[in-house]
Amino acid sequence: MGRFTPEPAHALRALAEELRKQDSVISPHVVQPDAIPALGLLVAAGPRTAEDPGEYALVIEAVREGYLLHYGEPRLLAEMDGDLALLAGDYLYAIGLNRLACLGDLEAVRELSDLISLSAQAHAGGGRPDDAADLWLASAVALATRPSPAHEAAKRALRTGLPDAAEDLRRAAAAGAAEAGLAEPLRRAGETVGFRPSDSR
Repeated sequence: MGRFTPEPAHALRALAEELRKQDSVISPHVVQPDAIPALGLLVAAGPRTAEDPGEYALVIEAVREGYLLHYGEPRLLAEMDGDLALLAGDYLYAIGLNRLACLGDLEAVRELSDLISLSAQAHAGGGRPDDAADLWLASAVALATRPSPAHEAAKRALRTGLPDAAEDLRRAAAAGAAEAGLAEPLRRAGETVGFRPSDSR
């Protein structure tokens, strides 16, 4: 995929257009998205991504689309059988990680690699799929601001199955967002990832 940098608000449409242009088995399945790239807007608004906000927005939305192809309802691709959806999901993951590698942002590559692996763990047998929303929001804040020690500790707790890990992720995300002035983008992103406040969990 050639490198292009859209405005953060156009990240999903730009990604769809690039996928549509490719001569691949998934190109005929691309649809025009109507979703708002709220995670991309959250990541792009942070101080850590200020030099290339559009690229970071596209990266997180590509990885999010890969996740949705594996575990949810994709926004950019339609009418795919299960096997093709899984392959497409892996491909979208690779797009995001490759673009980060091209930026030379190894810290963000590690963060998104953790996000992908911990998301898979949450959906695996015996996992807790509800934890995935907290994980996505926490990782987006970490990309926007830089992973905090509390965030890294919460990921370790989630990886080992500790019961309060999701709550720890939530607290770390809220603290990081508040410090960077990202409370409102975090709230909007939470609405898009199925986040449920503590009193409804």
